[in-house]
Amino acid sequence: MDIERPPLPPFTMETAIEKVRLAEDGWNSRDPARVSLAYTPDSHWRNRTEFLQGREAIVAFLTRKWAREQEYRLIKELWGFRENRMAVRFAYEWHDDGGQWFRSYGNELWEFDENGLMRRRVASINDAPIAEADRAYHWPLGRRPDDHAELSELGF
Repeated sequence: MDIERPPLPPFTMETAIEKVRLAEDGWNSRDPARVSLAYTPDSHWRNRTEFLQGREAIVAFLTRKWAREQEYRLIKELWGFRENRMAVRFAYEWHDDGGQWFRSYGNELWEFDENGLMRRRVASINDAPIAEADRAYHWPLGRRPDDHAELSELGF
């Protein structure tokens, strides 16, 4: 039995924005198992220079990622969409074991199946060191508050 993950394609502007926010919320949970359920069991990823396939690989990847990227906070923003595909831009802040803060900027290309599960994710990401005083994301770990500025409002 296939599980549906609404909103489903084909997307409208409203449902595409909703899908992006749901993805952001999932990633801000920093729960690899929870995040993996948004993807097809055989989902294909390119994340920077890593190529992954399947939920098990996604869970392992995210577990490593969030062990390294401490106090991770993310904002995603819809860039464009059509039918079952989206382009999303994002920026997230985190620090390493030494306390150095970074803002990571990137773009993702997403492709969904008919049940709303992502079957392909292609991500390009760059990390920029920042001073702690230059951080822009100060909400408590977890979901970004609804009244927090979006990427465009922050000028990122």
